[in-house]
Amino acid sequence: MALFLAIFFILLSVSTACDRCVHVSKAEFFGNDSALTSGACGYGSLAVGFNGGYLAAAVPSLFKQGAGCGSCFQIRCNNTALCSKPGTKVILTDYNYSNFTGFVLSSRAFQAMANPGLGKNVSTLGIVDVEYKRIPCDYKNQTLAVRVEDFSKQPGYLAIKILYQGGQTDIAGISVAQVGTSNGASLKRNYGAVWDTSSAPAGPLQLTFTVTSGVNGKSIVAQKALPANWQHGVIYGVQISDIAQEGCSPCNDKPWI
Repeated sequence: MALFLAIFFILLSVSTACDRCVHVSKAEFFGNDSALTSGACGYGSLAVGFNGGYLAAAVPSLFKQGAGCGSCFQIRCNNTALCSKPGTKVILTDYNYSNFTGFVLSSRAFQAMANPGLGKNVSTLGIVDVEYKRIPCDYKNQTLAVRVEDFSKQPGYLAIKILYQGGQTDIAGISVAQVGTSNGASLKRNYGAVWDTSSAPAGPLQLTFTVTSGVNGKSIVAQKALPANWQHGVIYGVQISDIAQEGCSPCNDKPWI
């Protein structure tokens, strides 16, 4: 029972503090990285192009019923003889069903925690103690985008997949309306990074994102997110100039490096 309580505390203690603070857990790796590209977030083959394949599955407190999809973490193992102090950066693309580790990493990400030339040595450990913190995502030349999912049909049914979400906040809600109007329809999270509604209006569409920021969240409007002739299977860039900050207490962490 004591062992179970210790593991339970390690895996769920993140819920009591900011994601961007440093937390401790355990990590293992997938023997077959294809599991992460077909993961619970629904990114499919698109995940292959995320962060050079440095991907992760995470426990419910980080997956957050899909709200954590696309979030980025810096993670390092605590074996200083084998692992580097910076560690590596990963993107969350899947749900971790393990009761023993907080993260399951792609094999590439797991070995990237090692000091140069010691990646295989770290892999032989199987499970390692780690420290991690949430960080802003860096998608290079990509900005926030939505992919219109198959079976979407206008007007009426619209399903979108959120891609390239930066920052350290989660999307808690999305609504859609004709450009320049305020009467819209709320989307619900279907699964992972996919949201949908059966009440999407016709015409060019604007999206309003409610993101976690402080106590009540913050609404950010993306004008002309989808053109009048939007089509399923197409990825559309979303122009947002506003920034939401995570609204929680300061961390008491020492510098990462």
